[in-house]
Amino acid sequence: MRVLDGHGNIGYGRAHNLVLPQLDSRYHLILNPDVVLARESLRRALEYLDSHPEFGLLAPRVTDPAGHLQFLCRRYPSLLDLLVRGFLPRRWRAPFATRLARYEMRDLIGVVEVVPNPPIVSGCFMFVRTELLRDLGGFDPRYFLYFEDYDLSIRAASQSALVYVPSVEIEHGPGGAARKGWHHIRLFLVSAFRFFSSHGWRVF
Repeated sequence: MRVLDGHGNIGYGRAHNLVLPQLDSRYHLILNPDVVLARESLRRALEYLDSHPEFGLLAPRVTDPAGHLQFLCRRYPSLLDLLVRGFLPRRWRAPFATRLARYEMRDLIGVVEVVPNPPIVSGCFMFVRTELLRDLGGFDPRYFLYFEDYDLSIRAASQSALVYVPSVEIEHGPGGAARKGWHHIRLFLVSAFRFFSSHGWRVF
């Protein structure tokens, strides 16, 4: 095993990109430090992509530490979706429940069924073909934190299909920029502006 260090905090995507020139593999795993893999998850991810060459990037079933399903596959967001989900207290979200459910793909994402072509998947776990990741140039280094996975998902989908495979399971800690203080809120807003400027604005 080789550890790359000494670069300082250069951002989530840019840090992942450091390994790209050194990869000699069929697949590459992008993984958050707050993720716990279920037994057999990597084997199942490997076997699935081996047997389904049409897919270039795989997303898993995600639960929180209490075992509740997290809906981390997303449809293309509007600015309102992001503001409500990221910053509005839960007790005030009821009027937006239907639109948030659609954004989080709650009509499709579940425990059993494979879902092809989710528009956006979470960077907490991306099992991706190395050739695809290299062709994309990895993450866009302009995103220091937040939305680098949204951007990579959309660019990956332009070259290969994405897939949600619930037999691949992980546990993921809670997120939420608003709960992490003003520095994270600023990073979130800057990255959101960059994302919409690159891929198209949708306000409502």
